[in-house]
Amino acid sequence: MGIEIGHVALSLALAVALLLGTLPLIGSYRNQTRWMAVAPPAAAALFLLVGLAFLCLMNGFIQHDFSVALIAQHSNSALPLPYRIAATWGSHEGSILLWALILSGWTAAVAWFSDSLSPVLRARILAVLGWVSVGFLLFTLLTSNPFERLFPPAEDGRDLNPLLQDPGMVFHPPLLYMGYVGTSVAFAFAVAGLLGGRFDAAWARWARPWTTVAWCFLTLGIALGSFWAYYELGWGGWWFWDPVENASFMPWLVTTALLHSLAVTEKRGLFKTWTVLLALLAFSLSLLGTFLVRSGVLTSVHAFATDPSRGVFILAFLGVVIGGALLLYAWRAPGIRGNDQSYALISRESMLLANNILLLVATAAVLLGTLYPLVLDILDKGKISVGPPYFNAVFYPLMTPLLFLMAIGPVTRWRQGSPLEVALQLRWAFAVTVVGAFAVPALLAASGSGQAFRPLTSLGLGLAFWIAASVLLTALSLLRGHDGRLSLARARLHAPSVWGMHLAHLGIAVFVFGVTMVKSYETEKEVRLSVGQSTEIGTYRLRFDSLGQTRGPNYDAIRGTFTVSRGADDPGFRLQPEKRLYRAGKQAMTEAAIHRHPGGDVYMAMGEAIGDNTWAIRIAFKPFINTIWIGCVLMALGGLWAVADKRYRRARRSATVAVEA
Repeated sequence: MGIEIGHVALSLALAVALLLGTLPLIGSYRNQTRWMAVAPPAAAALFLLVGLAFLCLMNGFIQHDFSVALIAQHSNSALPLPYRIAATWGSHEGSILLWALILSGWTAAVAWFSDSLSPVLRARILAVLGWVSVGFLLFTLLTSNPFERLFPPAEDGRDLNPLLQDPGMVFHPPLLYMGYVGTSVAFAFAVAGLLGGRFDAAWARWARPWTTVAWCFLTLGIALGSFWAYYELGWGGWWFWDPVENASFMPWLVTTALLHSLAVTEKRGLFKTWTVLLALLAFSLSLLGTFLVRSGVLTSVHAFATDPSRGVFILAFLGVVIGGALLLYAWRAPGIRGNDQSYALISRESMLLANNILLLVATAAVLLGTLYPLVLDILDKGKISVGPPYFNAVFYPLMTPLLFLMAIGPVTRWRQGSPLEVALQLRWAFAVTVVGAFAVPALLAASGSGQAFRPLTSLGLGLAFWIAASVLLTALSLLRGHDGRLSLARARLHAPSVWGMHLAHLGIAVFVFGVTMVKSYETEKEVRLSVGQSTEIGTYRLRFDSLGQTRGPNYDAIRGTFTVSRGADDPGFRLQPEKRLYRAGKQAMTEAAIHRHPGGDVYMAMGEAIGDNTWAIRIAFKPFINTIWIGCVLMALGGLWAVADKRYRRARRSATVAVEA
């Protein structure tokens, strides 16, 4: 009866979400404190009911309940336990239920940690989140019910897609959805503020940590997805501007702009209309990504194959949410006024405004490249593909000034900055930039790893050193006392949000360094090798030692053993890529072999067999590629450090005190 219990729990959750969306909202306008007080327990009940439904579905996967259509389609009796758990969200229906669970979790967290908000604002925020839950629960129950029974039950399941049978599947979707769905909290804060017509420093201070946490999860989710694609898909790339990749990247860009805009709103009372609009756009783009992935309009390894009715429902829901929010914004925006305080062209406000503009333009460029082929297809104007050449040509020029300003903004004063003062503070950073931009390529050229000078390579390395040097020099200045001595004790004199900002910026510098090195110095070679033959790539020599068979829990594989070395005296290391055939679905998969070391990865994948012992082999050297993901982790850690700021950890008051206030 577990499946039936889950279905009933999900139906009850819809009723609770309707209650959460209506009663507290009406109470906020009628000043009915009892009605508003319903919001927190309703949010908790919503989370518990959706959680119960999710656990019932997960238990069905664990127990091999093939009388459920979803489990029969996406599991198998030979599937290992971790992947049976991950299969819960490895389908369209399961992933939508995961979305609803995480949304209810964010709602419950807001209810639990927002006692010091005014009862009216809290009631409206939770009501907005309640209505968003209504939409997704209706979508789940009406078009994507994960609890449908199969008569007669299947003897065994069809198995989970082999691409998803990876540890990345266990962690990537929950992390990404935590970020995706987390933008709904900023959206709810914005809509609640528009309903009340009030946006002050307290509003920004409360919205900022929720937005930061969502941004951290989104950063980690995108990074893990990139890392997963790198080692799993067999082509060795870390980003391909796939439409579904773009669907997660666009909310990240807008949320990044929102974080900076919230800082200005909290500190100076400016950019209020910017902040509200960005909060609306971030969640709107998350919903757009949901439509693109689940409507069937895209062909992607990340997309779910769905029927058109689901796309129509999501499109209608998208229109209601985005249209309603933008209409409310158009109605209330003229009344949103910031402080009447001017700021100079050289000021931190101007730098952050430029940041917002560049990030929004970059988002628009990515959106255009993602949707343009779809629009042409709908209008029957032919099919085209917009790939990396377009995105690289448009995106990189927009990021160059943004990265340059990233070092200038934190050292510029609020209101009125001095160009001379900024230049003096960054003079050593500029010196490091010039030396690094030209010295690194020269040293690599001297070692035989590349050309002495490449303009784009020097530009990328220069921007990375520019940001990193400015961050480190600024950190040293914060730790230096009036006597010129460094003291770690002085770190306590500055808010965690300051240190978090610098760590996140350092992460971007590390990321840019990794991207530049991989793009400029990676080498790749595709060869045909038989057992006993050798080939060379760069400074590495590859020997095909043997070919054997191995057996996994639900697959059979052919495994090649290769020795990679540098010179005759180097014992080298072994790589063992595999070509797998999954028994249930008879699907073939390539399992790459990667040797990691600080200087980069040696990457190898087996292609197709050509004869008895001859195989197509792809081998590549990816210099410093792991710094791409290390940089992303540093960004997320910087965001989490910023959330530790005491301003966001006020003492929680009891519900009675909050209502009386």
